[in-house]
Amino acid sequence: MTAFTVALVLVVAAAGLLRWRRPAWYWLAFGVTLAALRVLVRYRSVMDACGLTVPPARWRLALARTTNRPIPEPRPPRIRRLRPTRTGLVLRLKLRPGQDVFDIAAASDRLRHSFSMFGVTSREVRSGVVEVRMTGYDVLKRVQMPAETETRAMRVPVALREDGSVHYRDYRAIPHALTLGATESGKSVYQRNLVAGLAPLNVALVGIDCKQGVELFPLARRFSALADSPNTAAELLDALVARMADVYRLIRTQQCITVDVPDAEIAADIWDLPDELRPTPVVVLVDEVAELALYATKEEEKRRDRIITALVRLAQLGRAAGIYLEICGQRFGSELGKGITMLRAQLTGRTAHRLNDETSANMAFGDIAPDAVLAAIQIPAELRGLAIAGDASGGWHRIRAPHTSLRQAVNLCNRYADRTPDLPELAPFRPTTGTATELVPSAKASPATA
Repeated sequence: MTAFTVALVLVVAAAGLLRWRRPAWYWLAFGVTLAALRVLVRYRSVMDACGLTVPPARWRLALARTTNRPIPEPRPPRIRRLRPTRTGLVLRLKLRPGQDVFDIAAASDRLRHSFSMFGVTSREVRSGVVEVRMTGYDVLKRVQMPAETETRAMRVPVALREDGSVHYRDYRAIPHALTLGATESGKSVYQRNLVAGLAPLNVALVGIDCKQGVELFPLARRFSALADSPNTAAELLDALVARMADVYRLIRTQQCITVDVPDAEIAADIWDLPDELRPTPVVVLVDEVAELALYATKEEEKRRDRIITALVRLAQLGRAAGIYLEICGQRFGSELGKGITMLRAQLTGRTAHRLNDETSANMAFGDIAPDAVLAAIQIPAELRGLAIAGDASGGWHRIRAPHTSLRQAVNLCNRYADRTPDLPELAPFRPTTGTATELVPSAKASPATA
């Protein structure tokens, strides 16, 4: 009995230590089993308390009265599947007649408390089926990306969502995006993760960094073109517009629309072209858009109008030509001048790190997801890297990118430097680099995201 007591105390102490120092290990060792039992045992009573049950059918009531049996209890949604994950539980529910997915969403906070989970989110899988994702611990406090992620053309993992799933940047689904964030909010780390994810792919990277290149030029070996001043940026954007026109001419010559050509083979963008003819897709990263929009003289105003016009044209027409925009900045409002709101309307994806005022949050989400505005201005200053990500559909998520140091990003770009395509239109803007530097082992990443 004494040995059993000692073993039990050691197990409890180990569980407490893991829960404090390594919540992910605790969850996999103890938490997932306890949480699954807690959900199954409390399920019916919790659903009843949260108002997520429906009265029994009339025929069941009539049958109970006829046979003199007890009145049937209200019925909760039926559990179709309970699946444990590395961060929580996934509960798939079949709704009863009269229930709606918004009922589950409205009760998410009550379900979180009732099941003693860290977070609960829900989404509709199909009509009548809802997936409830429950996280057992704060996955955004110490971001650890899964060892294996889904890989697809022009789709890269960049962050972790609060429900434990991976947040992907899918350029074919969301061609252009806007990233906002105050100083020291983690915007640069998010951008490094984006470059690190794109580096192994068959894609041309084009950078515009008007802060004398301090953010993007260390990664120059993986970039096909770089600009470090507004004058160079204007010329680079004009070259991209010219490339876009050439790509459209190529698509036009390959369409060959006749009655004998199946609908699926009619080319409307570069992804419909044969592999041997498909132009290399281009991702344009603008580090600080305000530096391109501000001016002090008449000459600078002409240059500014030229730059914004080129960006608007690329945003409106670039998707089919395989040109995608990543616009970053601290603010992005009408005070930057004419054409800015037109450009923002074309940026479907929105990501906002910590912002200094509500107006900046409205610039990001006011026109697509008003609920995300309050979440964006509530990001604490000590949680650098925490962000709100949304799109034109109105949905949004809390995300946090894993900490990636500049040295780690440089090592990745040097490793995949041989994948840098040489585009003739952008040859004058190709950054000049010395010989390949030896990869320096990166220090162990800090658990906090910078």
